[in-house]
Amino acid sequence: MITTSVILTTYMWPEALRVALDSLLHQDSDNFEIVVADDGSTSDTRTLVMDFARRASMPIRHIWHSDDGFRVSAIRNKAILAAQGDYLIFSDGDCFMLPDFVRVHRRLAQKGYFVTGKRSFLRERITQAYLSGRLKADQESRAIWFFRAITNQSTRPLQFLTSPWDAFRYLAADRWPKAQTCNLGVWRADTVYVNGFDEAYSGHGWEDSDFVLRLIRSGIQRKLGDYASIVLHLNHPRRAGGANGQRFEDLLSNDRVRASLGLEKEA
Repeated sequence: MITTSVILTTYMWPEALRVALDSLLHQDSDNFEIVVADDGSTSDTRTLVMDFARRASMPIRHIWHSDDGFRVSAIRNKAILAAQGDYLIFSDGDCFMLPDFVRVHRRLAQKGYFVTGKRSFLRERITQAYLSGRLKADQESRAIWFFRAITNQSTRPLQFLTSPWDAFRYLAADRWPKAQTCNLGVWRADTVYVNGFDEAYSGHGWEDSDFVLRLIRSGIQRKLGDYASIVLHLNHPRRAGGANGQRFEDLLSNDRVRASLGLEKEA
């Protein structure tokens, strides 16, 4: 069995991270580690992670750097270097997972591909039920979430259904749009080959598209995790877009594969 690391980014929202970690503790497979990539939260987050680590059946580690603005690429790279898995599953601390999340990603993992899944956006009322503890992330099933989605408590009801066919998973092999690191699985070796995430991106936006495009340029193709892998996204105000659009436009105009400011800092 491949060894797996789940890398969760977080920043200053321990209530949401608690829900995310709780969902990972209740996976139907526990042969994986959790690496919390903390973009500069206060000690409340570390205390929470250490509490989960004491009672978890899998290793949980807290990787932190100081708060100097939105530096998610940098903390992801730091977490990648600390991770032990051959296969990396990326998500965010404002998302939680169905019990089969890790198992499904392992099943979809394939040499020469990275896997992108979907997210379902929760409405505010049900988000608050999870944050307050009135609803628990260990009490989940696809049937429950399909019902919640068709009754407008969350979005994308059809994504909670599973498909017995896999041929469609290869239809977007060379397409980068709408691939997001809230639900993405990739081989560690492929991540290292493209030098991880580009830390030249500061502020919110486009760093995940940059990563995915460089993977595709390196010869790694996209495999769709639709109707198999979905995460539940807790409701919160959308962050303002950063000034990264032009940087990504620059990437589109060249053929660069490796990040210059990545896992290794290149001249």
